[in-house]
Amino acid sequence: MNITLNGTPRHLEQVNTIAELIAFLGYQGKRIAVEANGDIVPKSRHGDTALADGDEIEIVVAVGGG
Repeated sequence: MNITLNGTPRHLEQVNTIAELIAFLGYQGKRIAVEANGDIVPKSRHGDTALADGDEIEIVVAVGGG
């Protein structure tokens, strides 16, 4: 499947959900925000939000500072 991830085209195999994408990218356990096709995807929905060919996904990692 082909998606756009943070503005960059990506081809993914065996990644079917937002949760699987997060694991594939190594973001498990990190504070992140996910947007799929312009809509925020709450953490509680990562496992049941399916990816589809052509999706536009944005993932933002929270960085602490002071």
